[in-house]
Amino acid sequence: MGISSSLRTRLSITFAIIVIILILVLSIIIGKRSIKEVQSEIGYSLGETAYLMGENLDQYMWSRYGEVSVLSELEEIKDYQDVNNVEKLLNKLKERFPSFAWVGLTNKDGIVMASTDGILTGADISSRPVYTEALDNVFIGDVHEAVLLADLLPNPTGEEMKFVDISTPVYDRNEEFIGVLATHLSWEWVKEVEESMKNTLHKRSDIEFFIVSKNNNDVILGPENMVGHSLDLDSIEIARENKKGWTIETWGDGKQYLTGYVSAEGYKDYPGLGWTILVRQPVEVAYSSTRDLLLYFIVTGLVLVAVFAVGGWFVARRITYPLQKITRVANRLREGETVEIPKYKGITEIEILSDSLRNLVTNLMKTETKLEKMEDVAHRDHLTGLPNRNALEVYLDKATHDYNALTILYLDLDGFKGVNDTLGHDAGDKLLIEVASRLKKNVRSDELVSRIGGDEFVLVLVPSNNPVEYGELVGERIISMINEPYSIEGETVSVGCSVGGAIWNSRRNISEVIRRADEALYNVKRTGKNRIFLHKIDE
Repeated sequence: MGISSSLRTRLSITFAIIVIILILVLSIIIGKRSIKEVQSEIGYSLGETAYLMGENLDQYMWSRYGEVSVLSELEEIKDYQDVNNVEKLLNKLKERFPSFAWVGLTNKDGIVMASTDGILTGADISSRPVYTEALDNVFIGDVHEAVLLADLLPNPTGEEMKFVDISTPVYDRNEEFIGVLATHLSWEWVKEVEESMKNTLHKRSDIEFFIVSKNNNDVILGPENMVGHSLDLDSIEIARENKKGWTIETWGDGKQYLTGYVSAEGYKDYPGLGWTILVRQPVEVAYSSTRDLLLYFIVTGLVLVAVFAVGGWFVARRITYPLQKITRVANRLREGETVEIPKYKGITEIEILSDSLRNLVTNLMKTETKLEKMEDVAHRDHLTGLPNRNALEVYLDKATHDYNALTILYLDLDGFKGVNDTLGHDAGDKLLIEVASRLKKNVRSDELVSRIGGDEFVLVLVPSNNPVEYGELVGERIISMINEPYSIEGETVSVGCSVGGAIWNSRRNISEVIRRADEALYNVKRTGKNRIFLHKIDE
């Protein structure tokens, strides 16, 4: 009996050790890989957020830059003998785009001849950069404090006023220099962009946005206590070399932050101001989900160890034929085969061992399934359930190998901001869910509709014949469907839809095609909205 008990004890201890090692190895292999992927996904999302904010800033500045350039070419500006008419034109520009805090037209000596609301009319600004820097070329000045306009413009908030300058030389019909069209853009529009980005990340806590000037790395947008201070961070230098990405670094307060970064390089013919966009989140907050995942692995492992330690105590009594069968099945599992542990009747100890092994396999498969679901969540938009930007990239990588032609549709809702402003962001979210549902009805099973941020969506269509005709057909159908009214929180809501498109074939780069589709969308937004414009293959 003593020998039997000793053997049982030894086998139980040996069995428990084997199970501990097995669970530890599986936990380390699966856990480390999953945690690393989750951490990378979080970091990548911050990098993408910084990139999207940089794109929004550059595209906004490009729009204002283009408006000033177009305005300077108008006949009313080139021949400003009728100063009242010029002033009406400038006031209309400010009324249409409130971000223009002040617009003025000078003569060639720097005297303001006409201006919005008559402010500074007759003043000499010949020594100001907005005039001196625009004598030969278009001038875009970085953020600066108000000087002449500080006491002249309304300031309901009482905060220190800041502007970004855009000015351009003006020439008459004979190409003779006759003055400068000068503008001051209010800095408040940047804060609106920041607020919009925060709204898209409402489920992410403790996220802060920074805009860093190229001059002395000064913070021009960020937490109030850091504005005006210089930053000495590796991420700023990396951004100016590698454009965008993410890193973990220690900031001036001694804390570690997950930091997404991007260097704003301008948009189209707008050269940009060399701003660096940073988005940071404390490491302990950003990686809290990975700690929960690690804890889950540890607890699950301890539970399984306890279960098998008990089962090992009973298995020592009968270790012949039934145990050999179990061993053979376990070897097949180790080799990767999908098999089921046999269930035995009649021998209590072997029944317990058999049931315990079956539970182990089931739990491990459930764990693996949960990890697969987590990976799926990383490729899904949390609001609409549509594939996100990451899933779009994965799909395109496969589709460009599987198909000879693809039709890319880039679409944006018209009037969505008005819904958010009037009914609130909860209503806006419900509207986006409804829009996503309608969009899914317009794609086949082998096609993709994805949400890439805000109210922007990308559809990838697989045409069977004419990709242009197919893209226009689907685009028109989508516009018609999106234009149908929505019932949101008891209110009837209507929005439009602008669609830009481009065609990919095996001779073209897919990134360039998506960029062309984006350009087509903005062409639509500028020239009428609520319609589709599709770049042809050879355009």
